Amino acid sequence: MTGRERFFNALENKKPDRLPCQVHAWMGYYLKEFLGGADQYAAYDYFSMDPVIYQNPDFEYSDKDMANWEKKTVDLGKKDGYSHFIETITTPKGELTRKLSSSPITTWQTEYWIKDERDFEIWREFVPSPIKVDWSPVIEAKKKIGDRGIVRGGFYDFGQGSPWQTFSTSMYGTQKAIMDCFDKPDWVHYVLNTFLEKKLKVIELGGEFEMDLIETGGGGGSSTVISPALHKEFCLPYDKKQHAAFKNAGVKIVYHLCGGLMPLLEIVAENGADGLETMTPPEMGGDCDLAEASRRVGDKLFFIGGFDQNRGFEQGTPENTAKMVRGLFEKCPDGGYICCPSDHFFTGDPENIRAFVKAAAECAY
Repeated sequence: MTGRERFFNALENKKPDRLPCQVHAWMGYYLKEFLGGADQYAAYDYFSMDPVIYQNPDFEYSDKDMANWEKKTVDLGKKDGYSHFIETITTPKGELTRKLSSSPITTWQTEYWIKDERDFEIWREFVPSPIKVDWSPVIEAKKKIGDRGIVRGGFYDFGQGSPWQTFSTSMYGTQKAIMDCFDKPDWVHYVLNTFLEKKLKVIELGGEFEMDLIETGGGGGSSTVISPALHKEFCLPYDKKQHAAFKNAGVKIVYHLCGGLMPLLEIVAENGADGLETMTPPEMGGDCDLAEASRRVGDKLFFIGGFDQNRGFEQGTPENTAKMVRGLFEKCPDGGYICCPSDHFFTGDPENIRAFVKAAAECAY
């Protein structure tokens, strides 16, 4: 099989010739510090790994919309070893602000764009909506890798892949969002539906999708963050609608939960996704029992993930890494599985990744 055939067998919940594997996107810090500044294409080549390229399309906006959405970033300097920034968006009816901090490894928010209902109305009225979806970056990525792999990514969202996850994790704050589910549920539904309707318009604008796999969901929907009852009310209805739109555009969907997921398996199987990631094991703060997940919903969903990159890549040995891969393979004997780290990794001996790839190649169905 070619790499592309191998991945698509897994995405169609079938058995490929052997276990496919990928990484959960190459982090810039790892590429710089451990692979001499290679890009994601060179990194896959270096390890002789079938490539899964993360590449989103570009979007074009009208000059009028952009004039009403003036964004500025101000460097606040360094404190306690971290860099700090404030971003301001100026609109005809007021300003929105958020604060960020960063290290050489990553960046995180310390203050969110939406702080109250007034902020949301400003955002709702003036956030630019694309007038064109430009698929050329995705098409170029597919041409570059040919039949060796696939291209995946997110598609036009405002933080994460689904409305609740965007609202809670990227725009408003998790604790406040959860409290408002009880104190102001109608407003929360209004916000989520606004996110969804804006996204659905752009999905329709995109026509037939060039990407092989779209990621939706996000960690904020995990059962380590919200209960199954809240997930059913504030995630499931919106996921169903956007997944139906993606299916109409001809693309596979993987739903992302990067914490607890075992109480949500049957809910995800109902939301229209084709697969589920990141299958995070207990050692990393998740709860995934891959064999049990396969038994319960493996006939409905493919899986991506499950590999503990802390023990395997960052702190492991080639021997232990290979053993971990074989253990995961044995838990999904019917295929429909792509072995992948359950999250990003930033350090680790490249020989551990080489052992990961070699072990996957030796896991024949």
